[in-house]
Amino acid sequence: MPDSSPGSKASTARPSRRTVLAATAGVTSVLAAGGTVHAATGAHRPDDRKLRALISRMTLEEKVGQLFVMRVYGHSATDPDQADVDANLSEIGVRTAAELVAKYRVGGIIYFAWAHNTRDPHQIADLSNGIQKASLGLPRGLPVLISTDQEHGIVARVGEPATLMPGAMNVGAGGSRSDARNLGRIAGRELRALGIRQNYSPVADVNVNPANPVIGVRSFGSDPDAVAELVAAEVKGYESSGVAATAKHFPGHGDTITDSHEDLPWIHHTREQWEELDAPPFRAAVAAGIDSIMTAHIVVPALDAAEDPATLSHPILTGILREELGYDGVVVTDSLGMEGVRTKYGDDRVPVLALKAGVDQLLNPPSLDVAWNAVLQAVRDGELTEARLDASILRVLRLKARLGLFDDPYVSHAGVDRAVGPRAHLAAADRIAEHGTTLLVNEGGLLPLSRRRTPKVLVVGADPASPSGTTGPPTGVLADALTELGFTATALSTGTAPSAATVAKAVAAARDADAVVVGTYNVTASSGQKALVEQLLATGKPVVAVAIRNPYDVAHLPGVKAFLASYSWTDVEVRAAARAIAGTVRPRGTLPVPVQRADDPTAVLYPVGHGLSY
Repeated sequence: MPDSSPGSKASTARPSRRTVLAATAGVTSVLAAGGTVHAATGAHRPDDRKLRALISRMTLEEKVGQLFVMRVYGHSATDPDQADVDANLSEIGVRTAAELVAKYRVGGIIYFAWAHNTRDPHQIADLSNGIQKASLGLPRGLPVLISTDQEHGIVARVGEPATLMPGAMNVGAGGSRSDARNLGRIAGRELRALGIRQNYSPVADVNVNPANPVIGVRSFGSDPDAVAELVAAEVKGYESSGVAATAKHFPGHGDTITDSHEDLPWIHHTREQWEELDAPPFRAAVAAGIDSIMTAHIVVPALDAAEDPATLSHPILTGILREELGYDGVVVTDSLGMEGVRTKYGDDRVPVLALKAGVDQLLNPPSLDVAWNAVLQAVRDGELTEARLDASILRVLRLKARLGLFDDPYVSHAGVDRAVGPRAHLAAADRIAEHGTTLLVNEGGLLPLSRRRTPKVLVVGADPASPSGTTGPPTGVLADALTELGFTATALSTGTAPSAATVAKAVAAARDADAVVVGTYNVTASSGQKALVEQLLATGKPVVAVAIRNPYDVAHLPGVKAFLASYSWTDVEVRAAARAIAGTVRPRGTLPVPVQRADDPTAVLYPVGHGLSY
């Protein structure tokens, strides 16, 4: 007999709220009266007295659990695949999400594609329902705040048929607050339908360093005021959909050459530079009513003389974020499994120091058992007080209430079908991507290409692994899109580091084409991609380059007569670039970052605001 529980594939019905909440009558009776109604969602919002009453009933162990947001493997809360059971046992010491909630009473769970949480929309909804049922079925059970990283662009966890929007730098190139707000509204509506109520987006970092390996096109751009406007607009969009947005990574990760996943970056801005460059987007997010802010695993000596990572810094999180910026929402760490936060202290000290610094949610520690017990022991030893835990738990419960989780934490397949990937959302994603597509070079009016004069198009270039849930590879997507637009296009992947033999193969193929489109990806002075483009140009064929990640590629390709920037290699941005190449839409984007000269990085080749059209 098939399992019809909410966490199973067979489930199609929405769980009975009455049945589940009967097990938590004590919780719901506390929340039954008083409070206000959340304007966006209609959800009941209890007042702090009632939330404090809930907290007073918790055991210390339950309080500690509420502070953690943890990964878990599997598509189902109760019946994951055996490989995911094995991974859970190895990393967490439990078999399933339901067991995770029961053992540690975690307040949140984060979804990842690589953890097999996000196969398809109905499955995601069932997983969310299964997690909620498991948690609410416990004594004093509380709803779980489910989160993910759905930045769009190069970072996404939920793929097609959900709507995949262009990334932040494409939106920054479009420069439209309306587009940013609509992105948040649409993305939030789809996530909420899947049971995901907290999104770790938007990126509020100001990317002033072209060599930044971890932020780059995830940022709206290099102008603090422009970034601030778009961050605030996207936050408002998420608010309107009833999903918590998260501005990240405080106090600002935009000027580094180190990836905090791998090491601890240092930011050498003075306090005055921080105020001018890094702070404006976070101030704007706070003013817009941001629900959560994520910390950065970075050292900023000007903000903390102790040179602790910001995630563990009381001067930064309490002194600046809480006291100076006046923020009293939820503060969540970046993943505690990243090397940037693990280089100075052990995994048992990191969660304790983060709480002492002012954090509310501890995200994805490498060992939940070590982290959970460390916090528990810190309270028993008097290093942390229960009152300190209660303050963070109150913020987390306020957020859960504001998002409607106490009112009804469940979702339905019918709601998924209405909200996820409708034609109107997909069309909006296309429009936003078109607004950001940027034409940097167009000598002699090479673009748009003519279907009559150049009907046969060869598409070559880099094919990095496609962001989660996109079709890919980008050369294939671009060739297919051009074919649909009336060309005869073929794709030949040449990779990010083409060999001499690969370049020769592409040059031979170009001789049979009328025009060549080449997708570039992080070109350097010594890159095989640079040699590829130069030899394609030597054939005399029209060559159009499309930077499918960083727009800085153009500085290394001075001979190219036509150059577009799409800012990401997701399908929606690549297809928008194809429409610009074909002339069915006119490029409208302008550079949101400056492009320096390759031979003199102190000189600007193309300034912020540069962009051509037809």
